[in-house]
Amino acid sequence: MIPQWLTHNRLYDLARSGQRLPPWWAVILVGLFILLASQLVALPILFVFVLTGIISITEENTLTQPPLVSGFALSLQLVTAFGSMILFTWLWVRFYERRSFATLGFEPGRILFLYGRGLLIGLAAFAAIIGLLAPLGYIAIENSDPAQVGLAALGGVVLVFFPGWMIQGAAEEILVRGWMLPTLSARYRVWGGLLISSLFFAFMHTLNPNLSILAMINLALYGLFGALYALREESLWGICAVHSIWNWAQGNLFGLQVSGQMVSGGMIFNLVETGPDWLTGGAFGPEGGLITTIVLLLSIAIIWWWPITGQRVVTQPVTVDRSL
Repeated sequence: MIPQWLTHNRLYDLARSGQRLPPWWAVILVGLFILLASQLVALPILFVFVLTGIISITEENTLTQPPLVSGFALSLQLVTAFGSMILFTWLWVRFYERRSFATLGFEPGRILFLYGRGLLIGLAAFAAIIGLLAPLGYIAIENSDPAQVGLAALGGVVLVFFPGWMIQGAAEEILVRGWMLPTLSARYRVWGGLLISSLFFAFMHTLNPNLSILAMINLALYGLFGALYALREESLWGICAVHSIWNWAQGNLFGLQVSGQMVSGGMIFNLVETGPDWLTGGAFGPEGGLITTIVLLLSIAIIWWWPITGQRVVTQPVTVDRSL
């Protein structure tokens, strides 16, 4: 039996509140444009930081910088690139679909509760991956510069770098789960919205280094998890928090690769995977391993049967122009 929250959802109603719903091919094309344009905006900043040696594509060079310096540089890059993604998505929604930013899932009410709960759930989900790998002996503490790890790096890890992850996580959720998923589900069947948005989320990471087939599967599974989470809450506040804290915990709390990339800004713990790549994720990080597959499948099952009451409904009819 298909649950009602999946077929009749507040996020779909918000997508219909505008004057137009673009067809599926326009959604994909606009999504690709926003993805490319936002990354191009950040290229000059990235080029300057790499040229000056503040950040580097290699872990060894990145870890030679003080955490506050490298953390600020990477955080600024994230804010620029993914802040642009938020801006471009809002411009499309505002001037083409003629609806407000709040209709992307940011309605007022219970904001602190939803975001705070999302932080706890996201942290618990990623900690579960570490908790499964550690007893198997597939996680070890790596030797590192004391200035880059622990309390010495706390300023860069929390105060400087986490705001960058907040913008990055929110931007991807706004584009994929706030706009693409409800727009497709409102115009077509919800299964199409779930499938296309999840696959698009995985596609967004195709240029990441050390990508594997299992990593792509896990990225698509995370996309499905994020979609179901947003639909269950009928809001984007919670899943934005889950996404941001997941990446922060992966890179700056545990010192592991984030989707194939080693981040700077310091870390609380400097861990390294020591088991087989198919299980631990290898150079891509835990997101490329079977343990993450298991955690994501369990998370999807929990979200599916997660009891949530008090769902909102639209009380007034909405007229939508479905033409491009």
